[in-house]
Amino acid sequence: MTPRYFEFYSPMKILSGDHALRQIPFELRRLGVRRLMVLAGGTARRARYFKELFADLEENGIAVGALVEEVPVDSSLDFVNQCGLLYQEKGCDGILAIGGGSVLDTAKGVKIVAAHGGEDIRNFMGSEAIPKGKTVPLVAVPTTVGTGSEATNVAVIADKANGVKLEFVSGTLLPDVAVLDPKVVRTLPPRLTASTAADALTHSIEAYTGLQKNPISDAYAFASVQMIAINIRKALSKNNNQRALNHLANAALMAGVAFSNSMVGLAHAIGHSCGGVCGTPHGDAMAVLLPHVMEFNMEAVEEEYSQLLLALAGPEVYAETRSRQRGRKAVENVREILQYLHKKSGLPLTLQGLGVHREAFPAIVKGALNDGAILFNPQQATAADIMQLLEDAY
Repeated sequence: MTPRYFEFYSPMKILSGDHALRQIPFELRRLGVRRLMVLAGGTARRARYFKELFADLEENGIAVGALVEEVPVDSSLDFVNQCGLLYQEKGCDGILAIGGGSVLDTAKGVKIVAAHGGEDIRNFMGSEAIPKGKTVPLVAVPTTVGTGSEATNVAVIADKANGVKLEFVSGTLLPDVAVLDPKVVRTLPPRLTASTAADALTHSIEAYTGLQKNPISDAYAFASVQMIAINIRKALSKNNNQRALNHLANAALMAGVAFSNSMVGLAHAIGHSCGGVCGTPHGDAMAVLLPHVMEFNMEAVEEEYSQLLLALAGPEVYAETRSRQRGRKAVENVREILQYLHKKSGLPLTLQGLGVHREAFPAIVKGALNDGAILFNPQQATAADIMQLLEDAY
C-alpha cells in the first residue's frame, strides 16, 4: 500500500565496476581531503589492491595521517572513541574505510566523534540524536557482499560492558562515496559470501515489508532480492564468479539504500540481540531467523511476499503458482536459497548450530523488545512471540 506521505534520502555517489578503486584519489580531492585516516579490516590490509591504492593516494598528494589496521569484528564504543581522538591528534580531514560492516560502522562512529570535538559517542545513541557539526568526508569500500553499510544512515556498535549493540541513526552518517570494485570481493571466502548475502537478502525483504516502506524503497528492495536470487549460486561456483560477486555487492548496496529509508524489522531486532548477548555473527543470525520471521509476519504481509515470489523464483514459477499460494511459495524459495548456502559453505541454519543456548533466550528476548527495528515490523511481536520464534529456530 502506498503511504499518503513518505520521505526518501540517498545523496551519496556510487562508483561500481572495474577500476573503481582508481577513482578514490579524485573523489577525496573533490571532497577537500588532504590528510586521511584509513580504517581497514585485516583481510583488506593484506590484499594487493590495498598497496596499489596507497601508491595512488601518494601520487595524488593525499597523505595518510593515521592507519588503523585490524579493526575488530565487533567494534566497540571505546574503540570508536579511541579512533576519534586519534583522528584529531593526527590532524586528519577525511576518512577512508575498507572492510566489512564492522569497519564501515566504526568509520561512521569516528565520523561522529571527529565532528563533535572528541565527545563520547555514547552521547549520540538513538535516532537523529546527532546535531549538525563540521563535515567529515567519508569514502566507504565494502569488502563483503551483504552489510550494505556503505549505503546506510545507520551504525551498529557494541556496548560490550552491557552486552548490547547500540544503534546510531542519522542522515549525517551516510558516506559521501561508496566504491564497489570487483577485485575487492574476488577472493571472498564462500562462508563469508554466504553469510553476508543472507544479510543482504534479509535487508531487502524486511525493507519491502516494513511499516515505513514506500514506492522508492520498494523499487530498490525488489531489485536487490532479484539480483541476489539470480547471482547467489553463480557467486558460489567453483570458479568464484567475479561478475556474480560484483552483482551481489550491487544488490547489497541497493538493499542498504532501501532499508536506510524503510528500516528493517523483527529478524534484525532478534539478530542484534543475539549478537549483543551471544556474540553471534550478524549475517549468520539472519540466515537462521529470516524464514521464521517471514512465517510469523505472513498474515500481515502475504501480498508483499506474493510479489517477491517473482523476484525470488522468476516469471515461470510465479505464473504457475496459484495466487493464494504465492506468499508461502516465496518463503519456500527463501528456505531453498538458505539451504543452498548451507550446502555450499556450511552456513548454519539453526540457533543451536550458531552456538546460541536456550539459557540465553530470556536475555535475547529482552534485547529484541528494546531494539528499534522491532517498531517497524508489520506484525506486532510480544515477548512470548519472540520466545516461540527462538524455539522454532533452535
